[in-house]
Order: sequence, then C-alpha cells, then structure tokens
Amino acid sequence: MKEVILQEGDHISYTYTKKSITFDEDISINLKNRERDEKVMVDVCRDDDDNLVIGVGDHAEKYVAQVEIPPRQYVEESGTDSQGNETVIRKAVDFNIENCTVYLFAL
Repeated sequence: MKEVILQEGDHISYTYTKKSITFDEDISINLKNRERDEKVMVDVCRDDDDNLVIGVGDHAEKYVAQVEIPPRQYVEESGTDSQGNETVIRKAVDFNIENCTVYLFAL
C-alpha cells in the first residue's frame, strides 16, 4: 500500500492485510469489497466525541485519513463460442491492496 503524508506532525496508526485496512486498532475497512469500476475514496474522520468514523457525516470534525481504491482492472481473453464465433471475455483482475493509497492528515 502506498502512503502519502499530507500534513506534517503525528498521524493515525494503521495496519493492513490482503484486503482490509485497520486504523488505530479501532475501525477496519474491507477495501476489496469497496472496489468498483471507478476510483473509490474512503474518508476516515474523528467525530465530536473523538471517535473514529467512516465518512464525513454530521458529527465528523477532522480528517485523519483517506484511502484511495483505484478502479477495478480487467484482462480480455479471446475465444470462440459453441457456434465458432469469436468472443472476447473481460475478467476482473484479483484485488491487490498494494495498488491502494492511504493519505494521512496530521492529528
């Protein structure tokens, strides 16, 4: 996973696995399940009670991180159908968390 520091200072701690990221041992987000055909941005904020929240809802006060999930990638495979016609099948490439980027804001 790529990391981009947006502001100097202390940053939230995080760990990640093959498919998810966990912030401050508190919120875990399954990035694989959020992958789409277009880029997806996931916001992580602190709310007015100093809890971590996903998104920028009414009580979110300060960004701590954003995660960028790039668009799903495909490969095309050529073949022939049962009638001998040429076909092209698009197959999704397996999700790879190393293609994602975490952007960190100062705490």
